[in-house]
Amino acid sequence: MNLYEIVFSGQLVPGAQRERVEANLAQLFQADAQRIALLFSGRRLVLKNNLDQAAAEKYRSTLERAGALAEMVDMQVEMEEVELAPPPDSPGFYPPPKTNRRLQVVPRDAYMAAFLEVDAPDFSIADLGSALQEPKAPVPAPRLDLSQISLAPVGADMDQIKKPPARPAPDTSHIKLSS
Repeated sequence: MNLYEIVFSGQLVPGAQRERVEANLAQLFQADAQRIALLFSGRRLVLKNNLDQAAAEKYRSTLERAGALAEMVDMQVEMEEVELAPPPDSPGFYPPPKTNRRLQVVPRDAYMAAFLEVDAPDFSIADLGSALQEPKAPVPAPRLDLSQISLAPVGADMDQIKKPPARPAPDTSHIKLSS
């Protein structure tokens, strides 16, 4: 049994007014204006999925009566035939040594045809346990002039420099406040 999803991308039924469609959808979905504005953002939104054909058609026609042009999309994914690689013990399993080979792209659809003229290297998979990156060159230690630095003698106090004791407060006994 095929399952379907209802997809909406902000398109309106011909002749429908956007304000009226927004009001209809707000009532239909019981949603606020912010959520309805999200529906009309232009992005492709899946409103409902995993529906049988009858239920999907019911949702689509309800949205169409509200003025929104939704589409019913089959969720069944078409499987692509894949050619299996030969077993590892067969002759010709390991590719010949790498020469400056370039990848040849054969387009399978219109999207892939856009990348037909791309010049990309033909990468292969490295053997198990091989180094994938050249080892880094050792970094030389920086040359620092430490001749002006000295160490405190053993047992010296390494605390902060102490401030001199505060002076005694001035004598204010002779001062009087008058009112």
